[in-house]
Amino acid sequence: MRVLLLMVTIGLLSACESAYYGVQEQFGNLKNDILVDRVKDAMDAQEDAKEEFQDALAQFEAVVGVPESELKSVYNRLNDAFEDAEDKASAVSSRIESVEDVAADLFDEWEEELQEISNASLRGKSNAQLQASKRNYAGLIKAMKRAESRMQPVLTSFNDHVLFLKHNLNAQAIAALRGDLSGIESDVGRLIAEMEKSIAEAQSFIQTMEGGSA
Repeated sequence: MRVLLLMVTIGLLSACESAYYGVQEQFGNLKNDILVDRVKDAMDAQEDAKEEFQDALAQFEAVVGVPESELKSVYNRLNDAFEDAEDKASAVSSRIESVEDVAADLFDEWEEELQEISNASLRGKSNAQLQASKRNYAGLIKAMKRAESRMQPVLTSFNDHVLFLKHNLNAQAIAALRGDLSGIESDVGRLIAEMEKSIAEAQSFIQTMEGGSA
C-alpha cells in the first residue's frame, strides 16, 4: 500500500509539473526562461540572506559591553536577528532546490529532443550547446551549494550564543561572549565571501543563458 501511495504521489507531482510547464509555454516561457528566473530568485534570496547575517552579526556585536540592566532587551533583539537569518537561510535552500528541479527537467528535455533532430550537423551543434550549458550550470550550482553549506555552521554558532545568553543573562555571560566575537566575525566574513562568489556565478550564468537565447 505504501509503495502504491508513493507511486501515485510521484505520478501526481509529475502531472503537476507537466501542467505547470504547459501553462508557461502558452505564455512563451520555455524551461530555459524558467531556469533563468529561478536562478535570479536564488540570487536575490542569497542577497537577502547575506544582509540578514550581517545584521545578526551587528546585533551580536552590540551585545558586548552593554549594561547588565539592558541584557533582556538585547537578548530579544539578538534572538529576532537570529530567527530572521534562519528564515532567510531556509529561503536560500528552497530557491536552490527550485533551480535544481527546473535544470534537471530542462536538460532531460534537451537530451530527448536532440534525438528528434535528423540533421547531424545541427544535432551536433545543439549537443555542444547542451554540454556547455551543463558545464556552466555545474559551476553555478556548486557555488550555490558551497555558500549554502556555509550557512548552517554560522546559524548553529549564532544559536549557541543566543541560547547561552538566554540562560545566562548576567555580566559573566557577556564576558564569555566577548571572547568568541572574533571567531563569529570570521565565520560570517567567510560566509558572505562565499555568497558573493555564488551571486557572481549566478549573474554570469544568467548572462550566458540570456545571451544564448537572444
